[in-house]
Amino acid sequence: MRLSILTLCVALSTSFAAIPEAVPTSSVPPNAFGAEAGKDVVHQLNNAFAKVFETVAPSVVIIEISKKNEISESSPLDDLFFQGPPDENNPRHNPSGGAARPVQSEGSGFIVRPDGYIFTNFHVVEDADKIDVKLRDGRNFPARMVGTDEKTDIAVIKIDAKDLPVVQLGDSDAVRVGQFAFAIGAPFRLDYTFTYGVISGKGRSKLFQTGGYSISDYLQTDASINPGNSGGPLCDIDGKVIGMNTLINGMNRGLGFAIPINMAKEIGAELVAGHKIMRPWLGIRIETLGDDPTTRDLFKGADKGVVVRTIEADAPASKSDLRPFDLITQVDGTPIETDSELQREILKKKIGQNVQLTVWRKGQTIRVPIKTGELPNEITRASNEPARPVQPGQARDGGIGKFGLQVQELTKEVAERLHVPVEQGVVVTDVEDNSIAAAQDIQREDVITEVDGKPVTNLQSFREALNKADPKRGVLLYLDRKGTKTFAVLKASG
Repeated sequence: MRLSILTLCVALSTSFAAIPEAVPTSSVPPNAFGAEAGKDVVHQLNNAFAKVFETVAPSVVIIEISKKNEISESSPLDDLFFQGPPDENNPRHNPSGGAARPVQSEGSGFIVRPDGYIFTNFHVVEDADKIDVKLRDGRNFPARMVGTDEKTDIAVIKIDAKDLPVVQLGDSDAVRVGQFAFAIGAPFRLDYTFTYGVISGKGRSKLFQTGGYSISDYLQTDASINPGNSGGPLCDIDGKVIGMNTLINGMNRGLGFAIPINMAKEIGAELVAGHKIMRPWLGIRIETLGDDPTTRDLFKGADKGVVVRTIEADAPASKSDLRPFDLITQVDGTPIETDSELQREILKKKIGQNVQLTVWRKGQTIRVPIKTGELPNEITRASNEPARPVQPGQARDGGIGKFGLQVQELTKEVAERLHVPVEQGVVVTDVEDNSIAAAQDIQREDVITEVDGKPVTNLQSFREALNKADPKRGVLLYLDRKGTKTFAVLKASG
């Protein structure tokens, strides 16, 4: 028996010798150590996120405002920015629901000085009769308006308090696309909501305009920003504020925007100091070459620049040799390719400073000097004024009808009646709906002064100029709209 057992053991050992050595089994999974290390990284990231909230939240405030119920004159931005969801307790969302009562809204802000100065959005506190501020520690304070800047949507308010926790301001110029971003605010009256995402874009411009002025360089984030977040901080992973949440586009669709904190810091400091925000201004409406495909073929020989669409009446540019349809390529020698670049270069100038524009006009490069003026609070457009009655003029012929235009000769009597400052041309008496002229925003009472650069002296010269023009390439009309000069390009389809 002992021999048999010994023989079996030898046989087994001989058999196993041909089999690769087995790996010892363990109750710990093979990648456990890597998984533990990964969990450590996740925990560190988790703690870093929580630390951002714990650091910044004490300096974030909830702003409650009350104002008179003026439903008919409410801003269309109110619902977009910071109103709560529709319900029976929200009169702005229920305009037909009974007697008028004060409108109450909620937004956010953040403390920038320990003595109670708070940054927020202009639209949050606009027209407020009463402003109340709630702190993270539960205290409530009435607030007063310090200053506002509608054009950048920045406001400063103040509460009477001391030794308040303040945010640490970062550098928005150093922000990188792809870095973490965190928003704190009160969306839909849910106080101190914390969301995170990344910076999804920089330099977003023309998101909205006030009086023809549009700030550029918004930060874009996919961090969830909803009504009530407006005025609150957008922070980086270190808890530094890099932006002020403001514009919501396509709510809950991954598009949120913030004013760069460098801009908010600069404007806010001026408002705290009691200074009026003044900006240099040329008084022109512009677009980047190529933005309008109907004009592109008329700029043969030019590939980059900014097109002057309109010159405002009585603006600095109206006192210069600048003309509509000029292509600006440089400002004081600095190359310009986009409308945002042109705006930034002009904002660097002082009010009353002489600026030299390099302009491409009809294949030639010229220089046009302009002295900057002060950007007015309100920029009125003649196109927004109610039209005065104009008697229908001559029948549409000579190629006028195919563009959807009806015109009559500008006589001295007609010019006086319409209060137009030009002495010759043809006045538009009618524009057909859905016509080529309507698509180019030609309006009744516009005075056509030139066709393809040739002066229009009367109705006959206008017809002749149109007949000579190439509608497939585009017919360039110069227009005078009660002192505001602009242009239109009539281009036949097909």
